[in-house]
Amino acid sequence: MKGMTKLMVVAIALFVVSALLVAPAAARGVGSPLNVTQGDTIYVGEKGLNFTAYPPWDALPGDFTFLGKYDGTTLVNTIDITTPGSFDLLPGQVAGEEGQYFLHNASGRVQIANVDQYVMIRAPSAVLDVRIGDVNAGDSIDGRSISRNTDNLYFRVTNNLGNLYDHNLSYKVEVTTPAGGTIREINGVNTDVIINKSRAHQDSYIDLAGLPAGTYTAIAKPLEPQIDDFANTNTVTFTITTKALTLGANVDTIVRNNNFLLTVTGESTTDYYLYVQSATQDGKVPWIRPGQPGVTIDANQAFIDLDGATGFTQASVINGTFATVRTNAAGTRNVEFATNETTEDKTYTFRVVDPNAITSTYDTVRVKIEKGTVSITASGDRTYYIGEEITFSGVNTDSQKVFLFMTGPNLPRNGVNFTDFENVVTAGTFVEVDVEADDTWELKVDTQTEMNVDAGTYTIYAVTTESNRDQLSGATYATTSIVLRKGFVSSSVSSATVAKGDSLFVRGNAQGNPDNVAIWVIGRNYFNRFLETVEDDSSFEYELKVGDEDLASGQYFVIVQHPMGDGDFGVGRAGDVPIVADNRVGIAGTSGEGTNGFFFTGPNRLQGSDAAQALIDLLNNQNIDDTYNRLTFLVEEPWIRIDTVSDKYVGTTFTVTGTTNLGVGNELMIEVLSSAFRPTDKTAAGEFSGDSGTVRVVEGDAGYNTWSFEVDARAFLPDEYIVRAESIDADITATTTFNVLEGAPVTTPPVTTPPVTTPPVTTPPVTPPPEPPETPGFGALIAIAGLGAVAFLVLRRN
Repeated sequence: MKGMTKLMVVAIALFVVSALLVAPAAARGVGSPLNVTQGDTIYVGEKGLNFTAYPPWDALPGDFTFLGKYDGTTLVNTIDITTPGSFDLLPGQVAGEEGQYFLHNASGRVQIANVDQYVMIRAPSAVLDVRIGDVNAGDSIDGRSISRNTDNLYFRVTNNLGNLYDHNLSYKVEVTTPAGGTIREINGVNTDVIINKSRAHQDSYIDLAGLPAGTYTAIAKPLEPQIDDFANTNTVTFTITTKALTLGANVDTIVRNNNFLLTVTGESTTDYYLYVQSATQDGKVPWIRPGQPGVTIDANQAFIDLDGATGFTQASVINGTFATVRTNAAGTRNVEFATNETTEDKTYTFRVVDPNAITSTYDTVRVKIEKGTVSITASGDRTYYIGEEITFSGVNTDSQKVFLFMTGPNLPRNGVNFTDFENVVTAGTFVEVDVEADDTWELKVDTQTEMNVDAGTYTIYAVTTESNRDQLSGATYATTSIVLRKGFVSSSVSSATVAKGDSLFVRGNAQGNPDNVAIWVIGRNYFNRFLETVEDDSSFEYELKVGDEDLASGQYFVIVQHPMGDGDFGVGRAGDVPIVADNRVGIAGTSGEGTNGFFFTGPNRLQGSDAAQALIDLLNNQNIDDTYNRLTFLVEEPWIRIDTVSDKYVGTTFTVTGTTNLGVGNELMIEVLSSAFRPTDKTAAGEFSGDSGTVRVVEGDAGYNTWSFEVDARAFLPDEYIVRAESIDADITATTTFNVLEGAPVTTPPVTTPPVTTPPVTTPPVTPPPEPPETPGFGALIAIAGLGAVAFLVLRRN
């Protein structure tokens, strides 16, 4: 009560705590509190302890010399006893080593009837707490504020001094007031009350009525003079206030499907009524979460006390929006309210009232509940081939589940789930997805097995409640559109022509997420089928090793088969699909006879191109969803060709080129050697004239592949040379010849004409420069060589 100036002198009786785990042989006697005997507990800080007053120690021969503590057989601490009749146990002597200590005299460890004599040494402990409420389950108010109307405060001391004496201990509580004074009495209750050792709290409650508001500090001190300087308790601080009844909220606005807290603040440990004003019975209002401590959802008392009160309705109780709330020692209580996707989005008023003053003591708070949001996106570019997987994902802050349905061509207007495109979605038939703790959700859908619709454009709805298209008014939802297409396959061969022994690559893309494609290869007396894996990027590559398959020269057909969205090949060979005959190709699930299949081996088989056409006819069957590509390639005998090499001159470099039907990457050995075959002149140094090396075949532009070899003729001698190109892998060789001539090639310098200047009046004649003398050409060289040969013959004849 504000304005009170009179300070009341306070005294508080406190109690003693007894009963320790270690049971002494005998407690210290009344009238001689410092006498110690076998098994007693003594406390660090005690003074004047007498070890000689009681048997058996008063009859022991010799004086005590020390107390010793052992760890097994190792002496870990000793305490010297200089005066056994009046001994002070100081903290420095114990040094933290509490426990069992054995007596020693000049003869060593003291025993009586073969029993070691000992005492227990403990550090004193006394803890003060100030509480309100039930003495067995009260709330501590240390560091908290309490109301001046509190009438059930009490003090409690917890200590380990029960073995100190055989009589009751008393503690006095000294309280420092807000004005700075010290009191030992509060409203007539004082500390001079002996508290039975078996009790852990004060007998009488203390009424705080009339005390000045402010902060109080309490400490408990023992009344026993032998321990008053070492067994004081801790201090406890609390504040006495006059509290008005208030109601607060931790949020002003919240998205539904989230919980929020209201805080009731009033007098300490007091009951109040809390409810939602004007609650309706449709279940669309926030409700009090059950099971909260200090919160009792109870209708009976509400009808008695609140009948006719402002904002209170019977629906408040029926819907669980009313509770009796008991505050804690600090005069507060948090109450959690819950919402979900059905909670109506609007502003609600919450009211707390004092049951003893319903119309005059109350408070209200308003909280606005808003709709959450939901989003939906589809992975990729929202265009998919049937058989591919779609990932739908989004964020939902409005509910714990997302409900999905779709609309599209020839589907019911109000929407269907993904697998049933005939029936409108109703409660329990929507596609449901749980929302994660971070408000995200995700769903993966296989467009073949989990979205049973044709190719087309579709709209996917994500709703926070089970609402179809006609029920979306007021609902929270989002949409996305997708396009479904039929799968297809595109393919090509690495070369239209392949040499025997080389490899041919069939490459392509199979859209629609199939696991494999089937590659059929058909030629004269050849019929085979291969499966090739389709990669994640829809690509595939199959290497047909022509040499390993021993394919003869001629034309071959390649048919690349796509199984489409169901992943099953509708047409296959015996063993590939369940058909009867081992030598037939047929439609899956049939015997492969008649129009459903044909023989590819044995009597009555279809030959070459006829088999290829029959396979295409089966794939074109309207009951087969597979699609395909067809290709051709030609197998040839391997060959190498060398382009014509013109005459070259000593000291030049040039390139030898050629073509081949060998595949790209094949290696060729190229040799350029002199064709001369003559005896070695022993009087002259031997010389080698030629070049060699390996080259790789590269892709050409005119249907065949090419190769080239750089020749360095700077060390060549004039002669005829042979070019030899040989495949390293295939048994094929090609040759050609060319000449290397002496000297450099003859060039005729160009004739230049100086510019002609035309005077303004007369035009002087233009005189061309003299032409340079002609250089002997290739014919002159031949003539000179002929004359040289004649001279050689004449000399030889002479």
